[in-house]
Amino acid sequence: MPLSRTRTLLNVSLMIVCLVGTDRILAAGDLTRRTTSLPDLVLGNAESDYAMSQNEYQLETGKAYQLMVVASGQKEYAFQAPDFFKTVHLRKVEAGDVEIKAALLHELEFEEAGEAELFFTPLIPGRYAFYMKGLESKGMVGHFVVK
Repeated sequence: MPLSRTRTLLNVSLMIVCLVGTDRILAAGDLTRRTTSLPDLVLGNAESDYAMSQNEYQLETGKAYQLMVVASGQKEYAFQAPDFFKTVHLRKVEAGDVEIKAALLHELEFEEAGEAELFFTPLIPGRYAFYMKGLESKGMVGHFVVK
């Protein structure tokens, strides 16, 4: 093996050895467990089946959040945010007495009144739409703005 390639491999190996464990030195504890609660996203209210309590959430990359999605039961609501869910670390979803751990979330479908709590960390900046599938024309659209 040529000397320059050997040096490069040694340098990379040394760098990896030096970095092992530094995440614990720089970060005190599991950052995904220190969440910031976002205002609940309530779907439907006394005035309108198509009301949403929030239409925008301001988020930061690397910061853990929890979001409660609450369905009034006035309609079936299918909460989707496909582009957003591809760019977050999803820690878990809690619904009732069930804790769901999955790598990717496709949809939260509420056939009647209920709630689900999402625990996630945004990884990539951008503006990502969320919506109630089939009810977008009724104004049930919002955005996650990640900085």
